[in-house]
Amino acid sequence: MTSRAATRAREAATLLFVPGDRPERFGKAMAAGPSLVVLDLEDAVAPDRKEYAREQVVAWLEENPECAVRVNAAGTAWHDEDLTVLRRRRCTVMLPKAEPATTRAAGEQLGVLPVVIALVETARGVLDARETATVPNVQRLALGSFDLAAELGADPADRDAFVAARGALVLASAAAGLPGPIDGVTADLENEAHLTDEVHYARRLGFAGKLCVHPKQVPVAAAALRPSREEIRWAQSILDAADAGGAVAVGGQMVDKPVLERAQRVLRQAREGNGR
Repeated sequence: MTSRAATRAREAATLLFVPGDRPERFGKAMAAGPSLVVLDLEDAVAPDRKEYAREQVVAWLEENPECAVRVNAAGTAWHDEDLTVLRRRRCTVMLPKAEPATTRAAGEQLGVLPVVIALVETARGVLDARETATVPNVQRLALGSFDLAAELGADPADRDAFVAARGALVLASAAAGLPGPIDGVTADLENEAHLTDEVHYARRLGFAGKLCVHPKQVPVAAAALRPSREEIRWAQSILDAADAGGAVAVGGQMVDKPVLERAQRVLRQAREGNGR
């Protein structure tokens, strides 16, 4: 049976990070309406605030287990303790620097209750994404574009530099039977048109979610992930034609099984109100 946490992780369209050492922001993050709030113990928290952040996150999870937690990466001084305190909690764990070996090890430490979103942000992680996607407990892949950009010596805003990485995550997710992956952060917090364009681009490639770092990005990303009116009209026309029975064509396009499945997926996305 699929757990509620696994369902949330698989269906999440917008994921909003909030620093783990800023508990006064936790409720505000949830009020922004993302699919999933990610309490961050990693990049957003200074080393001397790690233990305090962990205490605040654990306390919040007592009443709000539907949140996710980004733990510190394997090899850091805080990683094992992060996993230990989350082991018996029915939350989603976002695992940074995810590669097959570290993801398997984290899964063994976490046990059967938490589910994992594997944040792929290294060159090795991208090349081995297909294996990571098959690790038990992994329900979703996500792209950590900024850390990957630093390793590659590329600009994280350069789409051409990340075509291969994005494609690898889309293919790995599909091959493992996972939903479309989650695209990385857009750093520009003021330009809504740019964010919308970034999400549309990722969605065309097969992504089905977006990492957000500010509440104002959530509604913009959510809207960009939804099927357009034109897509919905097309999908409904395909289903109407299929209901008529027999071999049919719509707009000069044969309606076969793959076309019908795509139309059904578009209408399902429209009903659910997200980009999955």
